[in-house]
Amino acid sequence: MLNPSKETFKKYTDPETFEKIVDMDSVSEMWSNSVKNYPDAAAIEDNGKQYTYAAIEADVSGLRTLVKRDKALRVGIYCPNSYDFVRAYLAVTTLGYTAVILPAQLDAMTVFGCTMKFDLDQIIYHPSLIENTAIVAAKRPDVTLIASDAVCDTPTDMIMPSGDTPCVIMFTGGTTGKSKGALLSNSAVMQGTVNGCYGYQDVFSQRYLLVLPLSHVFGLIRNLMTALYTGSVLFICRNNKDMFRDIAMFRPTVLVVVPALAEMALNLSKKFGKNMLGDSLKTIICGAAAVPPYLIREYKNVFGIDIFPGYGLTESANLVSGNPENLSKPESVGLLFPNQQVKVVDGELRLKGANMMLGYIGEEEEGVYDEDGYFRTGDLVRFDEDGFLYITGRIKEIIVLPTGENISPAELEVRFLELDLIQDAQVYEDVTEEGSHFLALEVVPRAPEIAKLGEVNPVQVITDELEKINNTLPTEQRVSRIIVRDSDFERTPSMKIKRYKKC
Repeated sequence: MLNPSKETFKKYTDPETFEKIVDMDSVSEMWSNSVKNYPDAAAIEDNGKQYTYAAIEADVSGLRTLVKRDKALRVGIYCPNSYDFVRAYLAVTTLGYTAVILPAQLDAMTVFGCTMKFDLDQIIYHPSLIENTAIVAAKRPDVTLIASDAVCDTPTDMIMPSGDTPCVIMFTGGTTGKSKGALLSNSAVMQGTVNGCYGYQDVFSQRYLLVLPLSHVFGLIRNLMTALYTGSVLFICRNNKDMFRDIAMFRPTVLVVVPALAEMALNLSKKFGKNMLGDSLKTIICGAAAVPPYLIREYKNVFGIDIFPGYGLTESANLVSGNPENLSKPESVGLLFPNQQVKVVDGELRLKGANMMLGYIGEEEEGVYDEDGYFRTGDLVRFDEDGFLYITGRIKEIIVLPTGENISPAELEVRFLELDLIQDAQVYEDVTEEGSHFLALEVVPRAPEIAKLGEVNPVQVITDELEKINNTLPTEQRVSRIIVRDSDFERTPSMKIKRYKKC
């Protein structure tokens, strides 16, 4: 069993900054601290308006008055990325209530279903989504509907709940299976928030740009919460099509993105001969999917920007590990963050600690925890001699061939992704018309690298290079078919590749 300490990260941050990174029990404690320490600093920029920490608290205190009841509540937050989302989230959580994050893309029937599944008492909805609350209004009169732009001049102070008080329910994301509602306590949310500060130099008073959905744990915890914890300002990009325009105007110093967005920005920067992410950007926090070492090298070599990979789950309030040695160990997802207990059983990572969820809501939990109360992540891992974590696959994705061999697609994909020519790869099991099972590989080529090949047949070059790697693998791990795609893979809302289920 491993018990990681925050001291592991001390050498990566200057001493004065490191001492400012302290644990907090609740969102209320964090928000109260930030309002006190940074009252006149800009906290949110959205839709042409800027809001200071003190101004947001004055606004949030009025919304608290509209939300407050005589009992603890579960309150749905049904808003797109916006200041209204931030205001609603802070109002609910600083009353000690549970915020149930309803993604803005949910349709009317699904929103109605969520009122039943999560036993909602209220929904704070964005005016643009009012039509999707009509069924709730008609069939659930016991659920109070509050417009996110509602104003009240009577303030209500925040309360200070204990760390084990439920804080937020978030939908899990994944490449297979249906989403579930993970219930996170205040201490879990705050552990994830504080973990976002470890492993790099420039932590406090930064300029963040939000492009990830706040309905995803990576966007809510690492983008919004860590920004507010550190007295930083967060610019909300409402439409990802405007991302580069917003970057040019806002000039962020920190960007939190998935690898697919980082790849797109790199390709455009090379195409147009300038850094599309701006001259002020120093740090990219990258996760939710595997980060290709190619991206880490290219951003550092071409633009001097550090990409820090990491690993986390919705069930762990996002952050389990982060990699401060991004250049020397680019394949790793880093060192374990503090206040968690970690063990590996039969290759599977299992977790317990302050960052872990209280459980799933409305779902069976059989097999989720082991006999010692550790959460079974389903991720296959290994640690190197320096304590750095590597993800080698998913238990549910293991392919069992007719020969009895167990194959981890992710472990093979990492090998093929060593080629700079390859942007993404997927290994899966396929079957011939005669019923013979075999391994297949599909790849998405990296456009700028392909352009360097000139008039040479790129598909043949890629196939030949992949075959060279393929021939170095053990016989049972070799793929029998290679397909070079001319389009991207289908992806989840969090930009993970959707896994094939061919057999």
